[in-house]
Parts: sequence; C-alpha cells; structure tokens
Amino acid sequence: MSEAHQDVDGRRRHYSQFYGLTDLPTGGYGVVAGNCQAESLRIFLEGGDMPWVRMPAIHELVADDIHRLTIVLGQAAVLVSQPIQDNYRGLPIGTRNLVAALRPAAQTVTVPIIRFAGLYPAQVLIRPPVNPSLSPPIVAYHDLRTLAEAADRLHGLSTPVRPITVASVRAVGDRSLQELRSREARHDTVVVSDLFERPSFGQMRTINHPGNPVWTDLAARVRSALGHEPHTVDPGREVLNNVHAPRLPEVAEAYDLAAPSTPHWVVDEVDVADEVVRDAHLRWYEKHPEVIDAGILRHRGALESMGFTR
Repeated sequence: MSEAHQDVDGRRRHYSQFYGLTDLPTGGYGVVAGNCQAESLRIFLEGGDMPWVRMPAIHELVADDIHRLTIVLGQAAVLVSQPIQDNYRGLPIGTRNLVAALRPAAQTVTVPIIRFAGLYPAQVLIRPPVNPSLSPPIVAYHDLRTLAEAADRLHGLSTPVRPITVASVRAVGDRSLQELRSREARHDTVVVSDLFERPSFGQMRTINHPGNPVWTDLAARVRSALGHEPHTVDPGREVLNNVHAPRLPEVAEAYDLAAPSTPHWVVDEVDVADEVVRDAHLRWYEKHPEVIDAGILRHRGALESMGFTR
C-alpha cells in the first residue's frame, strides 16, 4: 500500500463517523464546523447532553466529502459553526450552506474565530493573494519587526531599531480586542471578547491558538446558548499545543502578568531561538518579496500601532 493511500485511510479512520466507517450516534448529536479551532471546541463540548461528531476542518473538505457532509448534517441535532463565507472554496460549505442542510428542528450557534494579538503584539498572519497557502519556514507566523526589516532591505533602506514598548502592546491589544468585538457583533456570535479584557499568557499560545482556559469558557457559553446542562471537560492534555510564541517582558508589564517571559519559540516541544526564526524568515522574504508587499498592505494599521512605519 502506498504512503499516500495509507494517509487517506488514516484520515478516514480519524473521522470514522463522518466518513461512515462507524455508525453515527443515535438520539441526536452535535457537529462543530470551522478551522482548526473547531476541533478544539468539540473536544471541550464532549460528554454531557449529547455526543459530538468529529469532522475535518472546513478548509480540508473536498468535493468528494459533500455527500457525507450532507448526511451528517441532515441527522444532526446541533450545528456550532464559525462564520464561513457562502460557497467557500467553491463548495457548499459556508455557514448558510451548512444550516440549509440541517433538519428544521436542529439548533444552531455561531462562534467567533478567535484571534487576539495583545499577548503577541508583533505577530501576524499573511495570506499572499497569489498563493494563500505560502508560509515561512519553522513557524507560519510573521513578525512585524522582521517584516519591516525585510521591507527596508527590499528598498535599500537602513534598518532602524524597532522596539516593542508597553504603550504599543496596549495599543495593539486594544485594537485587537475591538476587532474581535466587531466580528462578534457582525456575525451575532457567542461572546468571548470579554475574556481578553484582562489577558494572560495561558489564554493564547499564538495569536490564533487559544489555550484550554478559553475553550473551557467558550464551551460553557455554547452549552448555555443551547440550553444544555453545565458540563466541564478536562481533555487531559493541552490543545493546539504544538507552537508557543515568545512571551515578551513588555507584554507581562503591560498587563501586570506574574508569568515569566520566555525569549524563544517552542515548536513541537523543542526550544527555537527567536533569532533563528528571524534569520530564516529574512532569507525567505528575499525569495518571496511579494509577501512583503502583501504583509505591509494588510497590516499597515498594526505597523502604525507599533510605531514601525517610516
């Protein structure tokens, strides 16, 4: 059997109920749809009033999955979904598409995509228009300081020191919190933004990978929205735990955090010096200057908040 075939079989076994390898639960079940955050939420919703069927992340679905998706949704009692645009990636997997596949009596709850930059103020994501899947080496997160330095090099300019200050941390945090509140209001989601009014490092491992405390609180709020009995889940492990960003002393000072700062990344439980990541990304930007332009355009507001613009 080829390695590719083994990977496909392993994926289908991992999502065995979704793919019909094992029976769907009887008596009603829930489904959580969205990006990698959706599976984390499903883990913290498990047990209690109903079972929850594991499904692939929405961006992993392909045309061949739509038949099974329709079956799974057609028998579901609950759909919890992030906001997903109609006909995402050319498939009927947007939030409204998914809701349309439910039976009339099914309940729906929308949850926000959780991004909060206050704890990692220089960290951003960049999806280049030409190739949105293009990512830098080591970690897929961009640093505004490195991005600005790469832009200076691209245009033959000197590179000034760009320090992160307590004031800029707070400015980025306030901006990010307002953006999260705006997303919640725009999509009428369960609210989580209040959790970040007094942030802590334990809440986020990176700008878009929440820690267990956030999932515990969000799951409780989803259960409440559904009218389910309270039920707390301890998964016995930390979820979304493969990458931890450096924790800066300026952030600890800005939010009066007792947790110690850490100057390095942790990638798959291995410490990686921030300088190693920076150097690798600068070399990568030299090969992909279009990413620099896309990043500067997309994150000009954040660059201004940090005082990194010329």
